[in-house]
Order: sequence, then structure tokens, then C-alpha cells
Amino acid sequence: MYIHTMRKKVFFFALIMLAVLSSGAQNKQLANKILADHRLDTIQARALRLLTGFTAGTSYGEVWIRDFNTFINGSLAVHDKEKVKEMLLLFFSMQGKDGNIVDGMISKQKAQAGYDYIYSDLAPEWAAHKNTVETDQESSLVQAVYKYIKHTNDTSILHIVIDHQTVLQRLDAALQYVHKARWSAKYNLVTGATTIDWGDVQPEKGWGVVINDHTKWSIDIYDNAMYAIALKEYAELSKNRSYLTQYNQLKTNVRKYLWQSGAGKYLPHLYLNGSPFSPDFKEDEIIYTGGSACAILAGFHSPKEIAGINEQMLMAATKEKYATIGITVYPPYPEKEFPNMKPYVYQNAGDWTWFGGRMVQALIEHGFAKEAYDELSPMLDRALSHHGFYEWYDVQTGEPKGSGDFRGEAGVLYDAITILKNWAKQQK
Repeated sequence: MYIHTMRKKVFFFALIMLAVLSSGAQNKQLANKILADHRLDTIQARALRLLTGFTAGTSYGEVWIRDFNTFINGSLAVHDKEKVKEMLLLFFSMQGKDGNIVDGMISKQKAQAGYDYIYSDLAPEWAAHKNTVETDQESSLVQAVYKYIKHTNDTSILHIVIDHQTVLQRLDAALQYVHKARWSAKYNLVTGATTIDWGDVQPEKGWGVVINDHTKWSIDIYDNAMYAIALKEYAELSKNRSYLTQYNQLKTNVRKYLWQSGAGKYLPHLYLNGSPFSPDFKEDEIIYTGGSACAILAGFHSPKEIAGINEQMLMAATKEKYATIGITVYPPYPEKEFPNMKPYVYQNAGDWTWFGGRMVQALIEHGFAKEAYDELSPMLDRALSHHGFYEWYDVQTGEPKGSGDFRGEAGVLYDAITILKNWAKQQK
């Protein structure tokens, strides 16, 4: 009996070793393929040439924090750190008394876009604005400062004093603003206006980026995932573990109220004062890809769940001829339900590498290197064929749309490729 048991153990151990050896060989083969792929080098070189500037793209005169957060690593690769630090500090100079962070900043002489501009004596040459339907500006700035420090090891930025407050204190004030002004006491989750996934436009016609009498308040995964990432990173920067407690509480509530375990996807919105959509509209069937990618980056999911989320994104991409996993949502909102943005336009099922690239990063970080490389490939080909980086792409025609020289796309591709190459080098 003892010998029989031992033989079984040896047999299963041998099977495990064979699987490990096979996996190692496959990883080395994939690593060699990645390191020999010249597309990666070409895209990174082009990205760095573009990231010598800080504005979002050719259609934007502003420096936006939600964009800057996604290309700051590339910026630090081409700029002296002091120049990047100076740009980050401008956002603190424009910070509201209540701790809120603005969306974008532009030279005062060029402030002609129709926003309700914000001015500060601390930065007299600049005008700023805030798209109030969003709740990601504060989280984005925390994340950007964290990336800056990780890249440069320059923790001195945290102790710079701006109008009697250190940057570390101002980051805390930004997080507290969200907890006070954009918080549901009922669900203990971050709130915002109803938009499409990570978007900044609400459904009703009119100036869709600003809260108004028609705004329907809701809870979504994107805002909460971004805030969760910021909580974890601020906990590390401040060495204050209470922020990790807040992170864990947020994760628990996201899983309780937004994650649909049976469907393996997120509820698009949890409404607080009614839905803006028709009673018979089945919004729950829509897949939110960008927020889901951020949720994975926030550490909300098991490998099994990540595989399921990725499979749904791939399935959505097969529905349209030119789509990648960067397709914003699927299916799109009908025009009747979302008159401010027609189907397949912009954030309503346009294809954004800006978020597809983040999903690639999430896959690499969680052990899905092959899937990451395979799903990155069409994004690389698209950028190469169009000789540049564009804001979004039409999934029905394949045409590039929106702003050219879009630094958000350049930034996430630069980061995704860097992470992928690092993984490949570790397999050698």
C-alpha cells in the first residue's frame, strides 16, 4: 500500500515537472519572438518622438491630467525630470480649495474653447477647466505623481510646498475631495455623472461634459477602479496603511454591487437618482471594456476572472471588422438612448488603443503574456499603417478618427511594449 501511494505521488510529481518544463520552453519561444519583433522598437521610437510635447494631441491645446497620467513614463524618457515635475506641479497650483483637481490647462492667451475657465494667482499664465461629469482627475494626478517617483526615485516632489501645503498633503486633499463630494454613503463607492464607461459626455443633448439639471448620478467601475489604484499608491507614498484599508473596503463593495459573477462582467451603472435611459433598454448587456481593464490593474480579479473578461473583449471585437479589444463598449448605445453620441462614434463603440493598451498591460502583469502579445499585435499594425497615433478608430471602416498625434495612444503603447519586453528578457 505504501509503495503504491509513493508511486502515485512520483507519477503526479513527474506530470507537474513536465508541465513546468513545457511552459518554460513555450515562454522562451514566445520571448524570442517578442524580442525579435521590430514593430515594437519602431512604435516605441515613434512614441518617444511624439512625447516631447505635453498636450493631448493636435486637436487639443490643453495638457489634460487623465492623458498625462498615461504618457508620463514616455515623457520622462525624453525630458529632464525637472521639466516633467514642473508640469505636474502646475496641477497643484490650480487645485481647488476643496481639494478638487482640474481636467486640463492651457496658456491663458489660448483659452477660447468655451469652458468655464478657472484661474489661479499661483499660475497666472494659465487657464484651467474641469469636466464635472468625470470623477477621475484626482485619481489620475495621484497615479501620475506615483509614476514620476517610481521612474525617477525623486521623492522630494512630495515635500514641495505650494501655498502652505506640501504636495503629499495636496494629494491627500484630492483623495478626500472624492470621498466627500463624489461618494455614495449607501454603497460606499465613488459616484459620477452617467457617461459611457470611462467617457466624459453624458447622454442628454447640450454641453455634455458639465453637470446640469438633467444629470443622472451613478456608480461605475472605471471611477472606482481608478480611485482604488490611487488609494494603493498613496498608501505607499505616504506610508499610511489606513489607505490600504480604504482600498480593501472599496474592492469589497465593487465586488458586491458592480461585479456580476454569473455573467463575468461589470454592471454598467448603479443608479442613484434614476436612469436616463428607457425602461425597456437592456443596458446591463453592454460590456464596458476600459473600466474592466482598469479593474484588473486595480487588483480586483483572479486569473480565472481575467481570462473570462478578456474572452468577452475578444468576442466583442469579432463582431466588427476592424475592432480590437480597445472597442469602448459593445454593443453601442442606440442614438435614441444616447443622443449626445451616435453609435460607433467616439466613446460609443469607437476603438481606443488608449484603453486597449491598458488591457494589454493588465494581461502581462497577471501572467497572460501570450494573450497580451497577440492582442497588442493589431494595434501595432494599425499604428504603423496609419503612420501615427490617433485618438480613436472607426470599427466599421478602420479609419482613424479624432485627434492626430494623440499622446494617450503613444503613451500606453510605449508602456505596454516596455512591460512586454521586460517580461521577455526575464525568460532568457
